Amino acid sequence: MKALVFAAGLGARMRPLTDHTPKPLLEVAGKPLIVWHLEKLAALGISEVAINTSWLAARFPQVLGDGARWGLRLHFLYEGETPLETGGGLWNALPWLGEAPFLLVNGDIWTDYDFARLPRAPDALAHLVLVDPPAHAPNGDFRLEADGRLHADGTPRLTYAGLGVYRPQLLQDWAHSVPDARQLDGRPCFPLAPVLRAQMAAGRVRGEHYRGRWTDVGTPERLARLDAKLRAGG
Repeated sequence: MKALVFAAGLGARMRPLTDHTPKPLLEVAGKPLIVWHLEKLAALGISEVAINTSWLAARFPQVLGDGARWGLRLHFLYEGETPLETGGGLWNALPWLGEAPFLLVNGDIWTDYDFARLPRAPDALAHLVLVDPPAHAPNGDFRLEADGRLHADGTPRLTYAGLGVYRPQLLQDWAHSVPDARQLDGRPCFPLAPVLRAQMAAGRVRGEHYRGRWTDVGTPERLARLDAKLRAGG
């Protein structure tokens, strides 16, 4: 299994911290956010990891090298000065990912979720990890049924944790779900959420509710709180 780490965001809400450091390279408890993921991926036995980049892209190989220190081979997929958004970023990575299911994780989250719990071959186009909605975004994203099926409507709603296993076929016919997608240098730029919602309507997306620790590191304040908590052993 291969893995893809989303790391191309501009980190606008994290400024000035992200003026010279991409958000996934910001440190908590002494190491970059993305390194927490790389360590878990290596422990899982994954050896090939792609990192999509845009803002301050050169900093990633400078800090992470080629991945050998974790027993990984890192591949940096540069999207250009403007990120292609989540859907476009995934589309851009498809030639590297191939045809098999892959693990996808956002580079700007932290969680103690054990990646080994994820299915290697999900019985759907995507298997998403969901968490209780955080205080800063209480409305949630999707409704989870007892049998694992996900829906875009209804309540109660859970929040997508930025972690899951996907099949490349998820993006087949993606343009039907995002007819207004932009083009940047000949590549599509679009969000992944409309594609997921369309596949949910067809019963092709499943998920699980994780009740452990998880943080969307979207502001300097949340980063500082996470750092303090981890350093205190919490």
